[in-house]
Parts: sequence; C-alpha cells; structure tokens
Amino acid sequence: MPIPFRLRQLDHVVLRVRDPARMQRFYQEVLGCTEERTQDEIGLVQLRAGAALIDLVDVAGKLGREGGAAPGADGRNVDHVCFSIEGYDEAAIVAHLRSHGVRVGAIGSRYGADGEGPSIYLFDPEGNMLELKGPAVPGTRVGGANPPHA
Repeated sequence: MPIPFRLRQLDHVVLRVRDPARMQRFYQEVLGCTEERTQDEIGLVQLRAGAALIDLVDVAGKLGREGGAAPGADGRNVDHVCFSIEGYDEAAIVAHLRSHGVRVGAIGSRYGADGEGPSIYLFDPEGNMLELKGPAVPGTRVGGANPPHA
C-alpha cells in the first residue's frame, strides 16, 4: 500500500528544558529566533526559527512532567537539531557564538538535506547539540541535483 502523504520539511522540534527563560534568551539572542506563542498553563514557549518552530517545554510544567526526568549530563532528549543557514561566514559565526559564551564543537563538512557543505556544531545552555549548516556544494546531493536555494 503506498504512503498516503509526502513529507515536506521539518515543522518543529520540541526540547524539554530545565531553565526556560535562559533557553529562550539563548535561542532569541544567539540564534535570532522570535517568540511566536506562549502557553503558560502547560509550560510551553514556541519560537519561530525560519520556516520551523522550536518548542521549549518546561520540565516542571504540565507538559514537561509527562516526559519523565529532565535532560542532563547522563542523557539528552535529542541528539542534535540542524538549522540550514544563509550567509555562512565561519569566522564571523564562531566569533558571534563565542561572544555569547557559547561552547562551539566540531567544525567541518557534513552531509545534510541539500547535500555536502560546511557546518558548525554548538551547544545551547542546557547541553543540547545544535548544528548550523551552510549551503551545500553543488552536485553533492545524493539522488539528484541540489535544489535552487542550496
């Protein structure tokens, strides 16, 4: 039986967090997300990240308690979240991150949705690993050409 739908793009990522205010400041001040919606009664803040959303769920709130123990040094709820970005200037990005006290991880070329291209790993205040992915090198996408925006 054929699949009755086709995936389009990443819609949202939900992160369970211990310090929602600190995490919101990081995602807004360091990565440029904007607050889209807040639902205090369930402990949820939704941030706009380009075409997608990042939902921050307070582990002490109604929704967060349903997920069990808080993420910590012994385990995370997500391996990493990757953001494709425009304006990839590695030195400027790293300088910006470090000016905000952000821990920068490995930098290199990695394969993503649009193909092989530059990327920088970094960590948010609660240790979630993020990836900032620059434009793919033309012709590196497996199974076809890179899309026009790559």
